[in-house]
Amino acid sequence: MTSPPHDAPPPTAPTTSLVGAAVLDSLHLSPAAVHSAPASAAPAATPTMPRDSMSSLNSSFANVSFGIGPEPRADERTRLLYTHAANSTLANAHVRALATNPNDLLNPNDPKIKEDIIRMIIQYLSNNGYHAAKLTLQDEANVRHFEHQETQHELRRLRKAIVDGDWAEVDRLLLAKPLHRHQKAFLYALYKQQYLESIEHHELHKAFTFLNKRLKPLEAYQTTPDEFRDLCYLLTAKSIHDAPSFRNWDGIGPGRERLVEQLQSMMDLDETGVLGTGGARDNVYVPPNRLVTLLQQAVAHQVEAARYHPKSTPRVGTLLEDYSTVVLPNATRHVLRGHEENVKGVAFVGNAGKWIASASSDHTARVWDTEAGGGRVVGGACGKDLGRAANRAGTQVATVSGDASVRLWDLHRLHDSAGAASADGTGNGAPVAETEPAETAVPCVSVLKNHAAGDLYTVQYHPGSAAHIATGGYDKQVRLTDVSSGQVVKSFAGHQLSVTSVAFSPMGNVIVSGSKDSTIRFWDVLSGLCVRTLTSHLGEVTGVALSPSGTYLLSASKDNSNRLWDTRMMPRPLRRFKGHTNTAKNFVRASFAGAGDGMLVVGGSEDGAVYVWDRDSGAVVQRLRGHAGIVYDVRWCQRQQLLVSCSEDATVRTWHYDESVPVCPDEGALTARW
Repeated sequence: MTSPPHDAPPPTAPTTSLVGAAVLDSLHLSPAAVHSAPASAAPAATPTMPRDSMSSLNSSFANVSFGIGPEPRADERTRLLYTHAANSTLANAHVRALATNPNDLLNPNDPKIKEDIIRMIIQYLSNNGYHAAKLTLQDEANVRHFEHQETQHELRRLRKAIVDGDWAEVDRLLLAKPLHRHQKAFLYALYKQQYLESIEHHELHKAFTFLNKRLKPLEAYQTTPDEFRDLCYLLTAKSIHDAPSFRNWDGIGPGRERLVEQLQSMMDLDETGVLGTGGARDNVYVPPNRLVTLLQQAVAHQVEAARYHPKSTPRVGTLLEDYSTVVLPNATRHVLRGHEENVKGVAFVGNAGKWIASASSDHTARVWDTEAGGGRVVGGACGKDLGRAANRAGTQVATVSGDASVRLWDLHRLHDSAGAASADGTGNGAPVAETEPAETAVPCVSVLKNHAAGDLYTVQYHPGSAAHIATGGYDKQVRLTDVSSGQVVKSFAGHQLSVTSVAFSPMGNVIVSGSKDSTIRFWDVLSGLCVRTLTSHLGEVTGVALSPSGTYLLSASKDNSNRLWDTRMMPRPLRRFKGHTNTAKNFVRASFAGAGDGMLVVGGSEDGAVYVWDRDSGAVVQRLRGHAGIVYDVRWCQRQQLLVSCSEDATVRTWHYDESVPVCPDEGALTARW
């Protein structure tokens, strides 16, 4: 595809507005450094950073402690990376499948589960001396120990008064403070007992008054439909046993005892969901250190469910993210064939990554089974398919094409027939699968045309939901579109040439865009304002990507470099990744990979190789060869721990770690540097 000429110089950076300052703060950007260096300036060296920032940048890989120092040399980091990447072995696919549906194993909305979680937290706080926090948690969970003790004291007095027939004391205790949320039902039973005792004692006038003033207002709480009618009948009956509802009446004493039992049962039931009160539920045995034990079991399950198992026991350093092994893909897993022309874009579908979506210049997009390697035709467009994206749930794919349209494809049918096309069916590192996709079309549910005529190059779903997408292309604008209505919610104008790539911040409040005008722009989604412009690249920006936390920005450019930016310390990049080739009229992109906040950087190249760099040192740690043409795009799936790439050779490849292949491509050269 021929790039339009640079018909306008890059614009100057706008002044940061109040709205822009707020957005920059949410992204850790400093408003004091809004303007970046001029485009003609030479690339800057890595800036001096505060000690705590440098320590953060050079922390241990992801959530595994490797025992490295705060500022390791590039060679040391590379050797450590190879060592720990080789310390993995392939896991069982069945165990991994269990981890994909955790709600089938444990329902977090189960009230009993919620109660158990609170109980374990209370135990943990108590064991570690956080007594104030424990009391606060008990209070917020409606656990008030002293109130309960007072209630228990009043309950004992109430039981004694009922057994003794001291109805004046009973009325005083019940009317002074309600003891139960269903007290009216108990009052009806209580008044019924008093009424029956009056009938038993032949105090008919007192019984008649009691019936009208006490029982009649509570008639709705009768235990049988005819009970209140039978109570009225007792005023003229010879004996209580003459009324059908009271044929089993066994006297005043047993009646009072049953009333006390009813009160106790009611109070016990009310305490079922209360913790820390000494009630019935509080007698549940909580094993020592139960919360810590469960967390250890959860981490052990994550280790077991990972695609690759460590050969030695790992050291987990955080619970804020799932455990994952350090993986350096070193071999082709599947070669996915079916496209007839170059494949310009590829992505894993959803967070689970069970499917792979690809877009090609042959006017089609395809969806492939990640495990088996088989695929389905998504559909054709009026122009060349140039980009694709999927929502997090993996139920919808969006593609953009040369006719300025966005097409949305429903993938629900694929989930119902997963595994229909399979090369080996195991997904456990079988030999390279040369697959032909089944010609089964996936339905297109919507066609959106909100851009002016020309190619669309990029599309991304909003990270919070699948309700909005951001698109960019030849008309120089980024547009935010409501998927359900098809209406443009916001347009972002400011680029002087085509928009080549867009990315959302993790919170979805900022859109980052790259353009052929060599600039990168940050847009506030709510106001539509550009809050920052980066102009350091000397060539067209072909791709932008944000790390999972939004701390790092990665940009790819035709100035033959991929650049890493710390969004808290711009406008100068942290480092440049070199070794690949990106200078011609192609969209060669890069993205983050690996555990944690993207410990690796992966990207394509015009020399036909997939490049893998260490993010914190900039060293090339892997060159994956296999494609027979330009590699346009490379993506990583943390859940699958696989790479996928697309190429000019009309194929899509997945890459995995093969224990039989050396993880270090040139161990001799590395040793020589030591």
